[in-house]
Amino acid sequence: MQAAFWDQRYAESDYVYGTAPNVFFADVLATLPPGRLLLPCEGEGRNAVYAAARGWSVQAFDQSAAGRDKALRLAHHQGLDPDVIDYQLTDVRHFTPDPTDYDLIALIYTHFGPDTRQAFFRQLQHWLRPGGQVLLEAFTPAQLQLSSGGPKDPQMLYTTEMLQNDFEELDILQLEHTRTHLDEGPFHQGEADVVRLLACRPI
Repeated sequence: MQAAFWDQRYAESDYVYGTAPNVFFADVLATLPPGRLLLPCEGEGRNAVYAAARGWSVQAFDQSAAGRDKALRLAHHQGLDPDVIDYQLTDVRHFTPDPTDYDLIALIYTHFGPDTRQAFFRQLQHWLRPGGQVLLEAFTPAQLQLSSGGPKDPQMLYTTEMLQNDFEELDILQLEHTRTHLDEGPFHQGEADVVRLLACRPI
């Protein structure tokens, strides 16, 4: 989707996906020591701010200037210096990591078409330090029958088989298809059909 779509969505004063972190993301962070974190397509910053408040060195990017502005505002409102988050205005085609030694890359509802997805997911695996992890939560095709959010284009929805192939260079620690209840602002509410991945770059 284009930046104009997300700028319009994030133009509301309310945080359309809430200000609390994604539950799976928060649960995984609780098991890890703080390190370097990358959050692609971070939107309004709920996960970036949560991680920064817990000592992580956070780099994020999104194509929406409205999303970035709200993320930095959220950091300020939660008592953080907005500069604690390195939030770049770019997209997956143009983002260049520096340096490439992330401890964790978290993909929270980052949905792409097949060509972009495969290229980006393969590329980001090489941005991890040995032992670094990728975390992902996203909607599956079954989400099309539900009303709790997500893309309406079936090609932008993910399956466990798809992710197994995309992340075949990593050691899969967790890969599951599950139903969950979302309470993430007005655009993620209710029963949802999701896939969750946690994978590690071999040491």
